[in-house]
Amino acid sequence: MSTGFIPAAKPIIGMEERKAVDHVLASGMLAQGTEVAEFEREFSARFGAGRPTVAVNAGTSALLVGLLSAGVGPGDEVIVPSFTFAATANSVALTGATPVFVDIEPDYFCVDPAAVEAAITDKTKGILPVHLYGHPANMTALAQIAEKHGVMLFEDAAQAHGATWNGQPVGTFGVFGAFSLYPTKNMTSGEGGMITSETDEHARLSRLYRNQGMEKQYENEVIGYNLRMTNIHAAIGRVQLTKIDGWMQARKAHAAYFDENLEGVTVPPVAPEASHVYHQYTIRVPEDRDGFQKALKEEYNIGSGVYYPIPNHQLPSLRHFAEGLDLPVTRKASEEVLSLPVHPSLDQEDLDRIVTAVNALAKAGA
Repeated sequence: MSTGFIPAAKPIIGMEERKAVDHVLASGMLAQGTEVAEFEREFSARFGAGRPTVAVNAGTSALLVGLLSAGVGPGDEVIVPSFTFAATANSVALTGATPVFVDIEPDYFCVDPAAVEAAITDKTKGILPVHLYGHPANMTALAQIAEKHGVMLFEDAAQAHGATWNGQPVGTFGVFGAFSLYPTKNMTSGEGGMITSETDEHARLSRLYRNQGMEKQYENEVIGYNLRMTNIHAAIGRVQLTKIDGWMQARKAHAAYFDENLEGVTVPPVAPEASHVYHQYTIRVPEDRDGFQKALKEEYNIGSGVYYPIPNHQLPSLRHFAEGLDLPVTRKASEEVLSLPVHPSLDQEDLDRIVTAVNALAKAGA
């Protein structure tokens, strides 16, 4: 059995991506242009159900621009989970609005609809669930809550390209969906983000905010940013789109193998309504998670990740929004979660080694 290091994540860049970049470099058209427009169209067809789609330079930019284009700003509140990457709450705060942190469901690591409803006030502008680790949030319940209270529904789909809820793709439920194209996501453009908009007007505003507030040069309509995607990044993303279906199937196959063979740890359940795309395969280790992770690396040369050890509402940058807040399910998850390698580069020998290591450590109590 191989003993080489198995990384927690591994970007896959092949000769096709390199050739696509070389083609752009040879053209001399490096900034936002036709490659970006084609990438937007192709991404929309694959993941956005034909929605107007706007490319930006990062997933965080997709969230920020999406919120600004929905009219979120000072005096508003947006309900978010605390158990996620800080970009979700950061994007709300950057608009001048207030992120309101709520707890998650224990099984799927996504925001708890009951906690969302309890947090709604007369200042609530919207609800921003995160489809965490590639598992969709409960969009049926969240859509009902949004409609009942007359607030908007947004989606942080940064980790969930291709995931569905009741057969409907994530990123197509709310006013907008925001996707990340960071190198370790299920597909990448090197860096980048995508916004799938419910309306043409939201998409138009998104294009303004990403481009200094201009649709026509020097005719600035709003105070905007420079958050454009380059043709170079779009060229990488276009090639990745042709490969992601195979990668998705590989991730699901790897996850199924883990589900069947791991022992002594809590494997990630999947809701009946959900199609999980396994950006992360996240187990729970109730006893000494950190020791378990250390032993995986030192004894078996297997990488893993803890996403996320500090809930957002306890981060120095965000805790002033949540003084005294206690989120017990979030706290427990932050102490127990451990994400194992599940990326498409794994072969059967890697999978067997991961299973052997996890089962041995769980049996020994790490």
